[in-house]
Amino acid sequence: MAVEEEGLRVFQSVKIKIGEAKNIPPYPGPNKMRDCYCTVNLDQEEVFRTKTLEKSLCPFYGEDFYCEIPRSFRHLSFYIFDRDVFRRDSSIGKVAVKKEDLQKYHGKDHWFPLQPVCADSEVQGKVHLELRLSEVITDSGGVCHKLATRVLECQDLPIVNNQCDPYAAVSLLGPSRSEAKKTKVKRKNNNPQFDEVFFFEVTKPLSYTKRQFDVEEDDVDKLALKVDLWNASNLKFGDEFLGEVRVPLKVLGQSGVHDAWYFLQPRDNGNKSVKADELGSLRLNIVYTEDHVFPTEHYNPLRDLLLQSAHLEPVSASAAHILGEVCREKQEAAVPLVRLFLHYGKIVPFLSAIAHAEISRTQDPNTIFRGNSLTSKCIDETMKLAGMHYLRVTLKPIIDEICTDHKPCEIDPVKLKESENLDTNRVSLNGFRANFKESYMAAFYDYFNEQKYADAVKNFLDLISSSARWDQKSIETPIMLKEGFMIKRAQGRNRFGLKNFKKRWFRLTNHEFTYHKTKGEGALCSIPIENILAVERLEEESFKMKNMFQVIQPERALYIQANNCVEARDWIDILTKVSQCNRKRLSTYHPSAFLNGHWLCCKLSADTAPGCTPCTGGLPANIQLDVDGDRETERIYSLYSTYMAKLVKMQEACGSKSVYDGPEQEEYSTFVIDDPQETYKTLRLVISAVQTLEQQHMQYKRDKFRKTKYGSQEHPIGDQSFQCYIRQQSESSTYSI
Repeated sequence: MAVEEEGLRVFQSVKIKIGEAKNIPPYPGPNKMRDCYCTVNLDQEEVFRTKTLEKSLCPFYGEDFYCEIPRSFRHLSFYIFDRDVFRRDSSIGKVAVKKEDLQKYHGKDHWFPLQPVCADSEVQGKVHLELRLSEVITDSGGVCHKLATRVLECQDLPIVNNQCDPYAAVSLLGPSRSEAKKTKVKRKNNNPQFDEVFFFEVTKPLSYTKRQFDVEEDDVDKLALKVDLWNASNLKFGDEFLGEVRVPLKVLGQSGVHDAWYFLQPRDNGNKSVKADELGSLRLNIVYTEDHVFPTEHYNPLRDLLLQSAHLEPVSASAAHILGEVCREKQEAAVPLVRLFLHYGKIVPFLSAIAHAEISRTQDPNTIFRGNSLTSKCIDETMKLAGMHYLRVTLKPIIDEICTDHKPCEIDPVKLKESENLDTNRVSLNGFRANFKESYMAAFYDYFNEQKYADAVKNFLDLISSSARWDQKSIETPIMLKEGFMIKRAQGRNRFGLKNFKKRWFRLTNHEFTYHKTKGEGALCSIPIENILAVERLEEESFKMKNMFQVIQPERALYIQANNCVEARDWIDILTKVSQCNRKRLSTYHPSAFLNGHWLCCKLSADTAPGCTPCTGGLPANIQLDVDGDRETERIYSLYSTYMAKLVKMQEACGSKSVYDGPEQEEYSTFVIDDPQETYKTLRLVISAVQTLEQQHMQYKRDKFRKTKYGSQEHPIGDQSFQCYIRQQSESSTYSI
């Protein structure tokens, strides 16, 4: 999902390898071992959790996580928790990487020291303030200066212990200043609208004859406004700190007015330093990608060059093959190339062309497609894209069950533990497919050799080898696509029933979408796939809840809240894909809920009123349009731009080959050039297209730099990534904000 930004679409994604932790402090008890797991968080929102590794102070996780990031964020954080069966899991330490620092660690294994987790440093969100300094004539005729502080609103406050009941405390700091005033508490709202004004006396009253129009500069320098955000808690420990802002009054300047958004900051004592490795360390490999994608017409020249690659003779002179030649790793070229050709339906001729070229160059048939070549990487990537979804659908549920249940399935007599029973383990093993290459597995052969399994395999092969389009329900056995806990709002089948929110176990197969009281119990409600008319996001204002979406049926909509923004996007995507062939899919929908007798979005009073907003485009049954062609072309442009020096070097190599018929120079020997003239021609066109796109990106940055206001809602004061951007632009531009 892209973030729209002045005509551009900005895509953010992150790929993380969570390696291992080491030297975690021992548990203060006789056992000393810990049961640790690691979470991945966007700011304070958990989006992934590893398995729990028991009884270890150096847990090895070895887990990968990839996600498209559907919103802006400030920190990518990792928390190590110690599982506690009887109490709330305790945090051991964290790693918090600022968004602007992610490129420092791009694609490299790095040991990060764990830092303490302190409530005073766990901040998120922003606040909108308006300050106004004015002269006031007192009843006695004197003149004083008063500061009017208006707390308008906050956005993206964290949800603490499943609730957010925020209020703001405002005070004026300085010599002998200790005034503090509070807003009203806004219940169940992490985007509260306060719009409250507080007045503070800045200077003592003066006689009218000694009237001053400006506050003394020395006084202003000593004063600052402090705004603290708190979560009103019913717990005995008191209210929870959400963040603070300090605004020096000198920002008022001559106008006496200041209106700006601020990022909330930790308290001064919120960043306690610890000695290196005191809490242990965590090994991570982080690849963060941010693609700024123009409208499609900007990419026409480069995209056309790339798509011609399959038909250019020789293929080594094509734009796609050249990309593979200049990239440091063939894999980084293969991924966007395969996705681009797949999107435009040209993957087969492209693979055929580069495979034929590799075969013709290969001297030893035993090494065909086994080297680190563009061909082998493209074939791997194609198989991964075409087969990964199938593998997830068929194998993931049973693997998840094995990991969750922890049932012992070992039947190798040599490896059997003393506490395990061979017959019991055989019963456990009967629940999933097994490999029969070992002799001790032979007893299972008869079980799997029954006729019903042979018939099932034949039916499956007939199904997937058919060229005709097939219905999801033609598969007799339901395939589990996704499941997990979410919160749903009662659908109101009973007119007088309560429409409250409840946590339920949701399960999606290719036949139906169901929810259950808990995992393993019977379905409380079943929605046939053909009854899903649309799956769309639900605006947050409907119920003051984040990460909500709606599954629209013929007579009602089911409102659901996912656990986080990534989960919400995943559920919407897979529900859309599985229902995309439904003939009665809607073209419009209501982005807000029907409450209090009307739709919140369009104010229409009829609950059967047609939608007021076009539905988002559905995805086709194949994977072609599951790829964004413009985004992949932008990624290819970025690679060309990164390796521009190699493109120029390859041009020189073409010139050397064309002019001289002698031995090849060593610096050019790494390039595969079969036709120097054709290759040179393609290189010239590629470099020209890349330079044009580069100029367009630079112009966009200059325009954005000129228009952007620091302190706006998009770039609040305290936005360090924007401050870095300002410094970069200041070095290369004469523009000013």
